[in-house]
Amino acid sequence: MTEENPLPNLSTDKDFDGESFVPIYTTTVTVSGGVASHGRASGRARSDDGVLDINLRMPAELGGDGRGTNPEQLFAAGFAACFHGALSLVARQATLDPAAISVEATVAFGRDPDDGGYLLRVDLVVRWPGIDPEIAAPLLDKTNSLCPYAKMAWQGTPTTITLAP
Repeated sequence: MTEENPLPNLSTDKDFDGESFVPIYTTTVTVSGGVASHGRASGRARSDDGVLDINLRMPAELGGDGRGTNPEQLFAAGFAACFHGALSLVARQATLDPAAISVEATVAFGRDPDDGGYLLRVDLVVRWPGIDPEIAAPLLDKTNSLCPYAKMAWQGTPTTITLAP
């Protein structure tokens, strides 16, 4: 019998009044190697704890062999997982069972008409069988403001780029 992990004590309230960002969890993933010289990721992605260790490949639609995952798939998985987790927390706090909730994230990679570069587009589809849309709507709004991936998508995210010595 598998014992479930205890739920973290996370709040959905906007109850933090600190003066700066306070990390709760940090991870590092390093991408290295690969043969691509065309601006698309290939090689190996490995997390600092070794749990994530995958080969990156270009999708067939972009001329690759499609025999590995790609950054868009990883981003879609992260976004869907984050939104699902936040919605599950919000649902539990509203005394609703989140077991039937699923979140599908579709990430499209394409050209940005504003500057000619590249852009990602994200479409989320939430499936929650049996929920009244009028009950779900405010919970989805609360989740949208709670989920850090959604906040990143709508507001941007602070980023630093440093060349290591």
